[in-house]
Amino acid sequence: MAVPSSPLITIIQVEQGSDVADAKIVELCAPGDLIITADIPLAAQAVKKGAVALNPRGELYDSSNIGQVLGMRDFMDSLRGSGMETGGPAAFSQKDRQKFADQLDRFLARAARR
Repeated sequence: MAVPSSPLITIIQVEQGSDVADAKIVELCAPGDLIITADIPLAAQAVKKGAVALNPRGELYDSSNIGQVLGMRDFMDSLRGSGMETGGPAAFSQKDRQKFADQLDRFLARAARR
């Protein structure tokens, strides 16, 4: 993975295996951290530790909404598991990109005030 050289970036390599990287992210996150992920179970674990999560489409997950989001994810997963065609997400759009940028800006502004 090509990563720019920066004192603000640390690369951590984990063992191979299912959810090993997710477990490391959760282990290292702390209250107030921002986790950027489309993985809702990972987001839920991070939120449980006091972090917030932002998906690439600009949806912010925190303690006020992660339970509902995780419940819907699990429900849709069970529908797919039963053979129902649920379709996939819409194509990533400029609106999604802008929503992500707006949420990131809000998070950074709140963090700067602390």
